[in-house]
Amino acid sequence: AAIAALGDDAFLQQGYELNRAGYEQLTNAFEQMGLTCLPSSGNFVLVKVGNDNEAGARVNRELLKRGVIVRPVGNYGLPQWLRISIGLPEENAICIQALNAILNQPQGTA
Repeated sequence: AAIAALGDDAFLQQGYELNRAGYEQLTNAFEQMGLTCLPSSGNFVLVKVGNDNEAGARVNRELLKRGVIVRPVGNYGLPQWLRISIGLPEENAICIQALNAILNQPQGTA
């Protein structure tokens, strides 16, 4: 099935367009929140969620409480960053909304 999918140009183009649109959806929202994103050609976005070395782990815990699963990348030397996979538009919107709510909580409540 995977080999057949690789030979289906329309399917590949659809996947590429979905990924590109999701990347733009996430990065545009994160930039509007004042967050830094690294350029990516993959199916994920690296986003800086704070300035202290606990930021990535802290925000990850809060996202998990809201049912949003991302990957902290402190083990790669990026403790202030999260790796967020590109999903469907509605999944991306849930992630954006949750991240915005977490980052706008009064200090000491997250």
